Amino acid sequence: MDKGQTFEDRLRAVSLRVTRPRVAVLSAVSAHPHADADTVIGAARAELGSVSKQAVYDVLAALVDAKLVRRIEPSGSPARFETRVGDNHHHVVCRNCGDIADVDCAIGEAPCLHASNSHGFSIDEAEVIYWGMCPDCATKKLLN
Repeated sequence: MDKGQTFEDRLRAVSLRVTRPRVAVLSAVSAHPHADADTVIGAARAELGSVSKQAVYDVLAALVDAKLVRRIEPSGSPARFETRVGDNHHHVVCRNCGDIADVDCAIGEAPCLHASNSHGFSIDEAEVIYWGMCPDCATKKLLN
């Protein structure tokens, strides 16, 4: 996806009708990478004045289906959303505070897509989550 495109252009490119809630939700996810739905709802409401939770959930589902937004679901965390799509990147999650950061594939072209046994599946994506402690939490732990 071209970073120079407007949110409206991105919606049109995937044949989605441009609506104020869709633009607000796409803008919110773009501004808050790895945000949960409640954060997206709050940001969309700040922009629009009012929008129902259900409308935001419906927009998020449509954006995920259109591959404009990626949904990730780290264990023990609500679903998170990001606009970085189509590059098979991974994530690192802090076990203490839940902070999430992107991690690019380490070597070559999508090396994680080569499963040792596909069991007959046609694999088109791999999702890897690294778990650990973020620098802030590690520093706090050392100070305590």
